[in-house]
Amino acid sequence: MKSTAHLFTEQARAALADDSLQAALRRAKSGFIDKRAAAIAAFPDFDGLRERGRRIKDHTLAHLDHYLERFADAVEACGGHVHWARDADEARRAVLDICQRAQARSVIKGKTMVGEEIGINGALEQAGLEVVETDLGEYIIQLAKEPPSHIIAPAVHKTRAQICQLFAEHHGSTAALREAPELVAEARAILREKFLAADVGITGGNFLVAETGTVVLVTNEGNGDLSLTLPRVHIVLAGIEKLVPTLDDAATMVRLLARSATGQEISTYTTFVTGPRRANEPEGPDEYHVVLLDNGRARMLADEFREMLRCIRCGACLNHCPVYSAIGGHAYGWVYPGPMGSVLTPQFIGLDGTKDLPNACTLNGRCQDVCPVKIPLPGLLRRLRDLQFERRIIRGPQRWALRLWGWVARRPRLYHRLTALAARFAPRGAARRLPLDPGWTRSRDFPLPKGRTFKSAWQERQRQENGHG
Repeated sequence: MKSTAHLFTEQARAALADDSLQAALRRAKSGFIDKRAAAIAAFPDFDGLRERGRRIKDHTLAHLDHYLERFADAVEACGGHVHWARDADEARRAVLDICQRAQARSVIKGKTMVGEEIGINGALEQAGLEVVETDLGEYIIQLAKEPPSHIIAPAVHKTRAQICQLFAEHHGSTAALREAPELVAEARAILREKFLAADVGITGGNFLVAETGTVVLVTNEGNGDLSLTLPRVHIVLAGIEKLVPTLDDAATMVRLLARSATGQEISTYTTFVTGPRRANEPEGPDEYHVVLLDNGRARMLADEFREMLRCIRCGACLNHCPVYSAIGGHAYGWVYPGPMGSVLTPQFIGLDGTKDLPNACTLNGRCQDVCPVKIPLPGLLRRLRDLQFERRIIRGPQRWALRLWGWVARRPRLYHRLTALAARFAPRGAARRLPLDPGWTRSRDFPLPKGRTFKSAWQERQRQENGHG
């Protein structure tokens, strides 16, 4: 997928002005948040489960070379094949080679963010293969020729009226506004033929189990199981960080994923896949391949962004982010949107072309609070801002303003005197326009000092409490 992350500011403005997008985002927001809250409230010790998940991922990352070799050996022992891809180009070539050796003409595909990361659809289509997305949301955006805007709900930005129009254009059906069950039934009828005719099925993998070579696939539609069962060749696309040591560890992660992503105790389909069809099995693929993608992940293992590799792609940070909720996923300009994308995208495609992403955050901390594996997202975003300054990616007035702020902030006495003067002599109320940052006040007022600093108000409160004591 080609990045437009360098156009974040323009894309965010366009998203804010898109009435249809705003309506779709408002409709989706409360559903994600409320369902997650209910699922977690019903779990007796969710924070303890989070801590177990964090420890599992940290242990695996600390010994990733060992677990990758163990996983590959287990897959080979079950009759499968593992392909190592250092970057997106190698991953695309591996998939194309498998399809060409199988003399494939059609490919069905389940939802996979790694597939988006490497741009596999375009590569296969350029090679003359028909590629059909089978996840309903992915199928909708494939018809619209758009990338996903959310990692678990790829068509969340589409209204029902827009989906009806898409189906009318591509299926020849009526464009009248119809209910969701009718749309699902229509898509199912179209996709059924594709499932039966496909030569190759591609899926992602939510977790990879080192001890058995098992791929765990978590979905809420039957398309995943059909994509890996019906074609004669099954290809799994997964990042190397998806490893967990044991099946027990995978069970812990599944419990975290379902509750964090969709507010379910367990997803509708949780499938454990271990190799191709055996001789005594009536169905399943004849060939089974796992393509393991690095694409910068190994480098992250050795640097200060290692904790981001704990991410299990649940989307909770997106659902609770006020910025994502206002502009949706496409504004971020690449595969991974929201807080997790603002950390991951600079790691995968470079900080120079993504400089706005780490700064598109209020640092309110909600993403860290809801992360099922306790990734310190605000801290990682702050570190990216530091790196932008250190590498002189930030230039001009903004750089000098930060230098001045840093100089004053490192001198507590000067800082307190200046803030006291500002609080005392500044106008009261709120400013409708700021001289150096008009963007802030374009849609809201800027609150002005109340006549005293927080420190002085706190000291007075402490004196009053001590006096009463």
